[in-house]
Amino acid sequence: MLGTVQELVITHRVLVPPCMRGPIGAIASGDYTVNDPIGTLADGTPFYLAHRWAVRVPRPVAERFTSSRPFVTGQRVFDLFFPVAEGGSAAVPGGFGTGKTIIEQSLAKYAEADVVVYVGCGERGNEMTDVLTEFPQLVDPRTGGAVMDRAVLIANTSNMPVAAREASIYMGVTIAEYFRDQGNRVALMIDSTSRWAEALREMAARQQEMPGEEGYPTYLASRLGQFFERAGRVRALGSPEREGAVTIIGAISPPGGDFSEPVTQASLRVAGAMWALDASLAHQRHFPAVDWESSFSLYADQVAPWFAEHAGADWAAVRADLLALLQKERELRDIASLVGPDALEDHDHLVMDIAAMVREVVLRQNAYHPHDAISSPQQTYALARAALDAFREGERALASGTLFSQLDLTPTWRSLVALRDGTSA
Repeated sequence: MLGTVQELVITHRVLVPPCMRGPIGAIASGDYTVNDPIGTLADGTPFYLAHRWAVRVPRPVAERFTSSRPFVTGQRVFDLFFPVAEGGSAAVPGGFGTGKTIIEQSLAKYAEADVVVYVGCGERGNEMTDVLTEFPQLVDPRTGGAVMDRAVLIANTSNMPVAAREASIYMGVTIAEYFRDQGNRVALMIDSTSRWAEALREMAARQQEMPGEEGYPTYLASRLGQFFERAGRVRALGSPEREGAVTIIGAISPPGGDFSEPVTQASLRVAGAMWALDASLAHQRHFPAVDWESSFSLYADQVAPWFAEHAGADWAAVRADLLALLQKERELRDIASLVGPDALEDHDHLVMDIAAMVREVVLRQNAYHPHDAISSPQQTYALARAALDAFREGERALASGTLFSQLDLTPTWRSLVALRDGTSA
């Protein structure tokens, strides 16, 4: 007896169908193509180095489970405020010019993933050409090699058939599941699901199906839900035991930046996080241009213990306090626009100044700076903790009778910038 099919998967790297079971009867030797049978089971069933798989059908797994490990992106606003669990999903809606493609390229370069699958779905030809040109030039900071060594690019430009565009995201997730079943952590980038939905709408119209809102088929939400359900952390079939994950990041291009349109709303109902991009922030050269008031994450409590262990014990408290600080600053800005900044109290001025530090130093990153392009969880926590400590120190000074006009926050700004850029203050 030569062993089992499960053992063959590991020892000979044979991709056998999950439904195939039983002892191996014979294995051939020599050179073969993926279409040639290289052996048979004891009952005579042949098996090959490859097999066909319907891309719309999820690959089976032994077990699915909840992941407490975050998908570490290297972008502070995501890791700190709106984290995604490994095996989770995020929707990234944003109008034209808000930086969706740059964000996905940054994630492909810096995020902690063993394999990156990038699907250019319905994008303009020149944009896809830029991706195909720039990706081979990106350097993986962890290995020093090219990002392309661990990347798969699926190009489907807007001039290609709509049927191919509609199938492209399923091709991407099936490839991601293939690497996941080998025990890899896979990041799947879709740019963009809006173009996929438009292809789905056109195909439904040609088939004379009942249209729903804005002409999209009535099953748009269920199709998106079925797709996002293929994300997850799993234990693969076979032995030895292998755990892998597929994390889906789907960009959305709502017409006119209108988040109330059907594709965005359907995505928000099935994605575990939303990174809403704001055009006004993008025009201010704020990267990533994430609106921290509209964005959310359902994974924050799930991954908080990991961040507490690897970054800072009070990670969750620091995150909550900074979010509350930014929310208070938004309210004070509305008040100041009505009554003027001179009507604000000293504590209100302190809130606004520290919140400005958080926005400009902690949440803003320079994608071209060698030290600031990527931020480890430890550096992110150190910056957030320093900003919060400065706020607490200012509150104590005001409580002791010091006027806000007497406070000098310039050294705090300098120390935060030095910490961010890796230089001495």
